[in-house]
Amino acid sequence: MILSEDDIRYWQTWVGRTAARDERLDPAALRRFGSALGEAGQPSLAHWAFFLPDIPVDELDVDGHRKRGGFLPPVTLPRRMFAAATMQFRAPLLIDEQATQTATIRSVTRKSGHAGELVLVEVENRILQRDLLRIVEVQTIIYRDEGPATPPVAPAPFTVREEDMVWHPSTVELFRFSAVTFNAHRIHYDQTYATSAEGYPGLVVHGPLTAARLFSLAYRQGQPTGFAFRAMAPLFQGQPILLRAGSAPGTFEAVRCDAAVAMQASATYG
Repeated sequence: MILSEDDIRYWQTWVGRTAARDERLDPAALRRFGSALGEAGQPSLAHWAFFLPDIPVDELDVDGHRKRGGFLPPVTLPRRMFAAATMQFRAPLLIDEQATQTATIRSVTRKSGHAGELVLVEVENRILQRDLLRIVEVQTIIYRDEGPATPPVAPAPFTVREEDMVWHPSTVELFRFSAVTFNAHRIHYDQTYATSAEGYPGLVVHGPLTAARLFSLAYRQGQPTGFAFRAMAPLFQGQPILLRAGSAPGTFEAVRCDAAVAMQASATYG
């Protein structure tokens, strides 16, 4: 699909739009989120348990995302994904108290990738409680062309060190994470849709689920005050994923079974 400069300029009129939500941070929602991750206490990236997208069913598109338009610009490229984020943890969230999340469209950018046209939308989320800014997160949402089908991933040997983790995401784990985050994107639970409509060789592991796994590695080294991740290649259910520290201090990565680095992350402390 070829985008015109008029398309880009129109979508860029969304920059600066805001949307605010007030919500009590429900302890039951937090427990369910932790259960989906298999973590007790305060789970990794716990703020994702709240301010979920409560979209009515008649406002969903065929892929399970919200129909185009509304708060996000109506980008016409057919594929959508949550590809990256940077986070600052400035103060702990107070569970069972009211909080306000304000989302702001920061930028709309056109780029070209190996699969064709890309549009990147940056959304900043700020969570406040008791008039104190607690968390700032900037998410990058990518829109892209359909592109060719993704070929099956051929396993290759990789070295597992004692401190590394090998993760085998199951269909149940993917379904539960979709449920607990109210994420209806069908590539994570509908095998037929993922393979026939979007051309993947299997169910796709959620980027945020992988990011939470990498955050748990970062947490072993201390309480992060900042965390960032970037997805680089899709991960698939039924194939092992190596979670390990990167070569530089404070870096982490998820390695696919063909030895490709599928996600990179970094944490800051203090």
